[in-house]
Amino acid sequence: MRGMTEGEDNASRPQMEIEDTHLTRPIRCIVKLGGAAITCKNDLEKINEENLDTVSLQLRQAMINGSDFQKVIGMDWSKRFGKLEPSCELDDFKDQSKLDANSFIVVHGAGSFGHFQASKSGVHKGGVNQPLVKAGFVATRISVTILNLEIVRALAREGIPSIGMSPFSCGWSTSERNIASADVTAVAKAVNSGFVPVIHGDAVLDEVQGCTILSGDVIIRHLAAYLKPEYVVFLTDVYGVYDRPPSEPGATLLREIVVREDGSWSVLKPTLTDMNKQVEITVAAHDTTGGMVTKISEAAMIAKLGIDVYIVKAATSHSLSALKGEVRGSMPDHWLGTVIRYVHGGSL
Repeated sequence: MRGMTEGEDNASRPQMEIEDTHLTRPIRCIVKLGGAAITCKNDLEKINEENLDTVSLQLRQAMINGSDFQKVIGMDWSKRFGKLEPSCELDDFKDQSKLDANSFIVVHGAGSFGHFQASKSGVHKGGVNQPLVKAGFVATRISVTILNLEIVRALAREGIPSIGMSPFSCGWSTSERNIASADVTAVAKAVNSGFVPVIHGDAVLDEVQGCTILSGDVIIRHLAAYLKPEYVVFLTDVYGVYDRPPSEPGATLLREIVVREDGSWSVLKPTLTDMNKQVEITVAAHDTTGGMVTKISEAAMIAKLGIDVYIVKAATSHSLSALKGEVRGSMPDHWLGTVIRYVHGGSL
C-alpha cells in the first residue's frame, strides 16, 4: 500500500530555524491520548472520566519507577465542581524523595471537544477574517483548552508533574495545513525541568488560508522527528488498526504493519487472504482532523524515523504493557494491538 512519498515528506517539514532543543533527559515515550478514548464522542464536551482516570494511573505506572509501592501525592490543589475540598498535605512532600521517573510527553485529541465548534464554523477550511470563522476559532480554542486542563488535572492527581501547552500560544502555525513554524524549545525545556508537557490539537493560524486545525497526530510526528523518543503509543477506543471498520462482521485486527523507505506500507501480521485488498478506513462526519486516515499516515512517517509505533485500546492491560515498553522487540501473542515499524532496505 502506498504511503507518503519522500517528496511529500520533505514538503511537509517546517522550514524554520530551530533553537537549541538539547535534551538532558532523553524522551522514553510520546503518548497520544485519542479523543474518542478519553471523551464520550457522541456527547458534546463530556469526558469519559473512568477511562481518563485509568489512563492517568497507567501513565503513572509507566513513568514512575516503583510507583506501585509509593504513596500518590497529588498536585491538583484546586477545587473541583461537585467534589470534596482539594487535599494539599504539604508535609507529604518533606518525606518524598526525588522521583525516579522516565520522561514522557502527552499529546491528546479533542474527541467531543472542539470538533463540533470547528466543523460548524469551518475553521479547518480557513478564512479567519470571516465573522463566523473567527468566532469558531475562538470557540474551538475555548473547548480544547478546557479538555486540556481536565487532562492536566487528572494526571496531576496521580502525582504526575503535568504542564498544559497549547500550539497556538507557543507560536505554532501552518502553511496550506502543513506545519510551517513549530519551535519545540519550550517543550524540551519543560522536559529538562522534570515536567510532563501535555499538548493538544489546536486551532492555529495558517499562512495561506488564514487558519486551520492542527491535529494531535500531526503534532506527534513533528515532536518525534525533533525529540527522538524511544517509542510512541497511540491510545484509542479500539484495539488497533483493522482491515475495515471494527464494528463490521469479520473485521481483522492488523497486528503488525511494516513501512519501507519509499513510504509504502504493508500488513505483515496476520497474512490477509486477499493481499490486494485495500484497508477500508472511515472518518466521522464531524472529525476535522482526518481520523484514522491521518493517524496511520502520521504513524507510518514516525516509523520511518526508526521509532516503533504502538496503536492500542486505552485503559486496558494491553495499553499498560505498551506504555511500559513491555511489547518492544518481541510482541507477545496475547497482546492485542497494532505495531507499525520501519523495515530497513525494504526486506522483511
